[in-house]
Amino acid sequence: MAGLNSIDIKPSITQDRENPFKRNWLITSAWLLLAAYLIYSVNAMGLSWERISSGLGYADKLLDKMFPPNFNRWELLLNDLAESLEIAIIASVAGIFLSLFFGLFAARNLMPNWVSIPMRGFIAICRTFHPVIIAILFVKSVGFGALAGILTLIVASIGFIAKLFAEAIEEISLKQVEAIRATGAGFVSVILFSVMPQVFSRFLGFSTYQLDSNLRNSTMVGIVGAGGLGGTLFSAFQRFDYDFVAAILITIIALIMLGEFLSNIVRRIFR
Repeated sequence: MAGLNSIDIKPSITQDRENPFKRNWLITSAWLLLAAYLIYSVNAMGLSWERISSGLGYADKLLDKMFPPNFNRWELLLNDLAESLEIAIIASVAGIFLSLFFGLFAARNLMPNWVSIPMRGFIAICRTFHPVIIAILFVKSVGFGALAGILTLIVASIGFIAKLFAEAIEEISLKQVEAIRATGAGFVSVILFSVMPQVFSRFLGFSTYQLDSNLRNSTMVGIVGAGGLGGTLFSAFQRFDYDFVAAILITIIALIMLGEFLSNIVRRIFR
């Protein structure tokens, strides 16, 4: 009707929407506790900018004494370098070979619990202690020298590679395993033709990384008498022979760079 005024009723479109960035007070509290603990730790250890600045001043004096490096005892350097290289290579080969079996026995999708659980416990023990602590134990057991260093790095290799190898096996597709088993193949054939092809590239990556790690650790375990460049480095520090220390450090850097170069070549070959 013309006399009636139409009334437009507009529905309210305002709706309560949940904030997608709603604060999680649990996470916020955790960050606050972490910040408080960091502040407490800094104060408890007496860390301050004055200590850092004074330490940098001493570091500057140390660098002045280290350069130029002294390579006059190059024969000693080469002998220790060769020993460190031998320790790293022997330990890597033995550790990788043993890790193949230990990692296989620790895989829960291929082995029963009474096999995998004790093996995982053994691997965890190998990974528990720092190589220096293990080196001290072997030095006390078998005496000073390269043998203690080799045994130390074998244990370290097992603790790292066997764990990752077992986890890689647990992630494989079991369809290939079942297909090989359906042909009547034995356990060894199943491992060689269904398991290893699926994990070989990852195992190769683990192995090259461990070789690089053993090259570094072979120079470190010598500090406690397990052979290699570490013992010579520690002795040079004790004699305040800093220019020879610089020569040893440069030699260690060259050794690590060589290991990195070789590992890159291996990755390209088997890629």
